Parts: sequence; structure tokens; C-alpha cells
Amino acid sequence: MSSLRVIKPGPLSLLQDAGRFGWQHLGVSPTGPMDPLAAAWANRLLGNPRQCAVLEIALGGVELEAEAALWVAITGADMPLSVDGESRLNWSRFRLEAGQRLQVGYARHGQRAYLALAGGIRAEPVLGSVACQMREGLGGLNGQGHRLVEGDLLAGGSGNFPRGASVPWPWQPDYSVAQVLRVVIGGDAASFDEDQARAFFERPWQLSSQSDRMGARLEGEPLVPPQRQWSQGVVSGAIQVPPDGQPIILMADRQTMGGYPILGWVHSLDLGRLAQCPANQMLRFTVMSLDDSQDELRAFYSFFGR
Repeated sequence: MSSLRVIKPGPLSLLQDAGRFGWQHLGVSPTGPMDPLAAAWANRLLGNPRQCAVLEIALGGVELEAEAALWVAITGADMPLSVDGESRLNWSRFRLEAGQRLQVGYARHGQRAYLALAGGIRAEPVLGSVACQMREGLGGLNGQGHRLVEGDLLAGGSGNFPRGASVPWPWQPDYSVAQVLRVVIGGDAASFDEDQARAFFERPWQLSSQSDRMGARLEGEPLVPPQRQWSQGVVSGAIQVPPDGQPIILMADRQTMGGYPILGWVHSLDLGRLAQCPANQMLRFTVMSLDDSQDELRAFYSFFGR
């Protein structure tokens, strides 16, 4: 078994796998990576199943030391990478020799990078998943929902590759460009006044600094939501409009029930691009059909596996 010792954990580095499912009826969040596409590519570069655990590195500032020779892959945000001071490419896999140190600098574009080990990062599952949910105290390396700390050990399996490899550049997202996110209209959309539903797509929105893994909060000219007197189950990507008219988009660590009116859902694969946006970035939204959304998800699962 190969492993990496944590020298510097960074501001918020969390163990994540594909998510914790089958427990939402008890109020347990599914969690999982904020950018599922980047996490899936990290695993694919090493021949891992998509469900294998990866390290989600928020903002950067991480340093890891190899305790034995091993292969790693890193994707996601544009963070400077180096091994003992020698630069490495992002969206690629490469080998570390015993004693070498991998330095991950602070993000230039994007917010989250994903580090995978051959065979996946090993930890004991809690409710069927190692995904770290700090609010509920579940998952992570110790099973209690803790972020990475200095001295932690990331253990992986064995892997051997003839050479390094990178994701072809046309498939690498550009996190530096303005983001237009696609939305499937539904939920309580018919209960909104027509001009209010249309205004969501016509107005620019600013991503609030209060956003987190639970929800992306938008700031702009308020909408006027309809009243609703009951709660219902919610899913990731749901666009809730609370009484103050400032929409909230539910993310990976979302709650499982909500009472605010829902205008629609951000396309599942666009949630990753939203998760890579810095605070105060301007966002716009556009309508997409349910059929197109399902076609893209089928292609994603066909390529990366369920």
C-alpha cells in the first residue's frame, strides 16, 4: 500500500467519494465532490472507478510527502503544482518517488482541485461512504467528518503506469471565463408571476461570499417569490427563492427538505462550474430542456461509469 503524509493541509481539504446515498429519508445529506466532472477525471487518469475517494482541495496551500513510490492525478482548479520545486501539469497523472514532496499552490482560477491515488484513497465508510460531511460529523479519514490536518496519512492502493498522461485540453474546463449556467425549469415555476420567472434569466447575479458547500447564494435585484405553506424533498441544483428574493442554489452538502419555492434546477454538470466560481463573480442563467439535460448525463455516466 502506498501513502502520502500531510505536511500542510490547506484551508479546507476534504475526503470525498461519489456521495452518501440511501439515507436522505433520515435527513442525511448525500455530500460528494462539489465538481463531479473534475473528480471523475482524476479517477479516470488512474484507471479508478468513478466512485473511488479523492481529496477535494479548496483554494490550495497543500503539501504532501510520499512515504513510498506512487502515482497521483490532479485535476480541477488552476493551482500551481510542483514536486520538490519542479513544476508539474494540472489535469494529469505523474509518479512520486519515496520522500518527494508535492506542493499545491493557491488557486489562480477556480476554487477546488481533486487529488486521486491509484486504487482510491482508503478510509472506513460511514453509512456506505467515506464522503466528509463536517456539519453532520460523518466520513473523512476518521469517520467523524473532520477536515485534513497536519500529520494525516492518505493511503492508496498499488498502480503502475508506463508514463504520465493528461486530459486532452479540449476537455479541460476554463474556469477563468464568465459562467452561463443552464437551468431546467420546474418545481414551483408555474406559481411565480411570469415576469418574475423571466427576470431570473434576464438579470445578472453575483455569487455571495456567504456561499459554501451547502448552497450557492446569489445577490441581485430581488425576485418576488410565491408563498408556499409546506416543505418537500429537495435535490442538488434546486434553485430556492426565499422571502428576501435572493436565490439559493443547493450544492453537495444540501439539506434534504426545504420549504422555499423552487424555480428549477441547475443542470447537474453545471454545478461543478458553479462550485469553481470565486465569491463576487457575476453569473447568468439560461434555459435548457429536460431531454438535453438527461442526454448529457447519460453520456457522462456512459464515459465515467455509474
